[in-house]
Amino acid sequence: MANPNIVNVAAIYGEVSTTALSTTSATQLVNNAASSGKVLKINSIVVANNDGASAADITINVYSAASLGGTAYPIASTISVPADASLIVTDKTTSFYLKENMSIGATAGTAGDLTVTVSWDDIS
Repeated sequence: MANPNIVNVAAIYGEVSTTALSTTSATQLVNNAASSGKVLKINSIVVANNDGASAADITINVYSAASLGGTAYPIASTISVPADASLIVTDKTTSFYLKENMSIGATAGTAGDLTVTVSWDDIS
């Protein structure tokens, strides 16, 4: 796993992804492939519960390998998101870097109730 030098970057692109969690299995949110030559600065992760009546649990993991491989390390573990509410898992004040050959995934306690939005800077 390389750690690209970000002092002399060629480009920084703002990225955003929104993923509906349709299953209770781990779902990939962000992937930084091995040998990508990039580091991703994760700026925010927001989970929204679109169920008007029931809370739903969310777990967000950082994986030690790309494509949800390796070991899963939780940054949010089985947190209840109330009905019709949102949870800010991380924001600019708690941003972190995702190095090459790492990924982020989400696991919902209830299928179809949660949507996750992630914003990041793609630095190369």
